[in-house]
Amino acid sequence: QVQLVESGGGLVQAGGSLRLSCAASGRTFSSYAMGWFRQAPGKEREFVAAIRRGGGDTDYAESVKGRFTTSRDNAKGTVYLQMNSLKPEDTAVYFCAADPIYWGPRSTSYDYWGQGTQVTVSS
Repeated sequence: QVQLVESGGGLVQAGGSLRLSCAASGRTFSSYAMGWFRQAPGKEREFVAAIRRGGGDTDYAESVKGRFTTSRDNAKGTVYLQMNSLKPEDTAVYFCAADPIYWGPRSTSYDYWGQGTQVTVSS
């Protein structure tokens, strides 16, 4: 069992930045790939970013590529999502997810999920 808690969301103006954190506990963090997803009101959950277990390779949705960066600190059991040049369309609840193997864009492949943190970008 892995427990995930997101934090760092808030309200920012377009063009601003936020850094989301996802703290993990319960199992060895480095053994899990991590994903970031978001869900806007009335919309389906969509993939944002993923990072393989132990760090290294990452993957991003085209909509955030070049603006968002995910990283992890295995010693701290935390994964980060640095969000720059935020746009109003980035407004959503952001979730982190963990899986012992999968690190791609398919949300149903992740075994564990956090509660989400709200990100609101005003125009």
